[in-house]
Amino acid sequence: MIWIIGAGGMAREYAKVLKAQNREFLCIGRSESTVDAFKKESGHDAVAGGLDAFLAGKPGLPEAVIVATDEKSHVPNCLALMQYGVRRILCEKPGFLHPEELEKVAAAQKLCGAAVFYAYNRRFYASTLAAEKIIEEDGGLRSFSFEFTEWGHVIATYNFPKETLANWFFANSTHVVDLAFFIGGMPREITCYAKDESSWHKPVNFAGAGLTEKGALFNYQANWEAPGRWAVELLTASHRIYLKPMEQLQLQDKGSVKVYPVEIDDHLDKEFKPGLYLETQAFLDGNDQRLCSLDHQIKAVKEVYTKIVAA
Repeated sequence: MIWIIGAGGMAREYAKVLKAQNREFLCIGRSESTVDAFKKESGHDAVAGGLDAFLAGKPGLPEAVIVATDEKSHVPNCLALMQYGVRRILCEKPGFLHPEELEKVAAAQKLCGAAVFYAYNRRFYASTLAAEKIIEEDGGLRSFSFEFTEWGHVIATYNFPKETLANWFFANSTHVVDLAFFIGGMPREITCYAKDESSWHKPVNFAGAGLTEKGALFNYQANWEAPGRWAVELLTASHRIYLKPMEQLQLQDKGSVKVYPVEIDDHLDKEFKPGLYLETQAFLDGNDQRLCSLDHQIKAVKEVYTKIVAA
């Protein structure tokens, strides 16, 4: 039995995947209205009342749990689950509202002997897998760049809590940063610059560069008050690989200015939320090497994310 905590949009995406994988699961939501919407869309049963009330009923331990709630509930839910005896948890990114909360999760993981992972599904895109294959065939990555521009004029209209918007870089932009350094290696050296602010986030204009543990040079930029989009570009001795948009793969050959699309087997990314099928499968099968572990997330927050956003 798999538990899904939360009954919103992401929970419904996970339910779709679990049904396709013939996994037995139960959704635990908070409000009756959200649970009713989950039942209607997924065709699967769910219970309302929230996690604490559900655990008070002393249910049998699940094989694993997927936490698909809002950021504010990530840490409390993970802590409650580990204290109850759950040993495998996949939590939606970033896994916290405030970065310092991760230390509580780390202490509980050590005490309980659990394993907590964070759902950075772009690691499992068909485009990512194909890009990694090209990099290997070309003899490795020489350098890369990435952009995590957010559409600030649109985000400012969202009806999110102020504290969620204030942590938007962690909650959303780290999807791009995580993927770039997952492929290129974590930074050995990094220099970061940031400036400007909006009514809901500080900073909003970013640039930086460095060298990774794999020996690849990198640079990044993002300006949330200017046009732009998420993108990763990867350079080998023979190709420039474009993940722009990130679900697609395009190539530029050495000696040519032509950029052309590459056909990839992305049927799972079209049938389900991109990356989610393979990520969920890896988590439930215990294939952890591509998953973002709690230890890695703590390292990324301390050594990369905090430096980018606080420069």
